[in-house]
Amino acid sequence: MIPTIFRRLGVRLATAALLSWHPGSARAEETRIAIDNFTFAPAALTVKVGDTVTWSNHDDIPHTVVSAGKFRSKTLDTDDSFSFTFTAAGDYSYFCSLHPHMTGTIKVE
Repeated sequence: MIPTIFRRLGVRLATAALLSWHPGSARAEETRIAIDNFTFAPAALTVKVGDTVTWSNHDDIPHTVVSAGKFRSKTLDTDDSFSFTFTAAGDYSYFCSLHPHMTGTIKVE
């Protein structure tokens, strides 16, 4: 026979495990994109719904991150960053509004 204290501990541990378990939920990821030398790196990226992407400007000049109708950063000076959490699947094209030749795409699955 198991002593009462161990039974209570077992019930508490089992309850804690059940309360912390969320079926079907995966931990959201954070992915970084570097802005450097007038490019977004990586320029193409695939993430999952719920993931956050953070762009960080490592150039010596300002840049922006714009996806028409979806998101728009403020002007990012050196070492500034901008984050966006993707809540819907789809393909997102983006660019720097100050340097429109700088482009990237994010596929959200």
